[in-house]
Amino acid sequence: MSETFVRACGLSELEEDTPKRVELGGTPVALVRTEGEVYAINDICSHANVSLSEGEVEDCAIECWLHGSSFDLRTGKPSGLPATRPVPVYPVKIEGDDVLVSVTQES
Repeated sequence: MSETFVRACGLSELEEDTPKRVELGGTPVALVRTEGEVYAINDICSHANVSLSEGEVEDCAIECWLHGSSFDLRTGKPSGLPATRPVPVYPVKIEGDDVLVSVTQES
C-alpha cells in the first residue's frame, strides 16, 4: 500500500515536548515536536484504552499518564511495564508550516 500524507496541523501549532491530539481518517494520533523532529504515534495506549497525548514527553518518549508506561516516539515500543505491546508510529513530512502524516502505512 502506498503512503498517503494528509495535513495534521501547522508546525507552528506544535509546542516543544507538548503532545497534540489529532484525528486522521478516524485514527487518533498524538503529534510530538521534540529534539528538532516531529513524531506521530497512535494516541491510544496499548495497555489501557487512554490517550497518550495527555502524558509527558521526555527523552524522545511519551509516557502514559494512567500507569506510567513509556513509548519510544521513533518505534512505538514500550520501555517498561505494564505495557508490553508497541503502539503504531506513522511517517511524518514537513512542507512549509504543514505537518503531514500518513496513517495508511503503520510501522
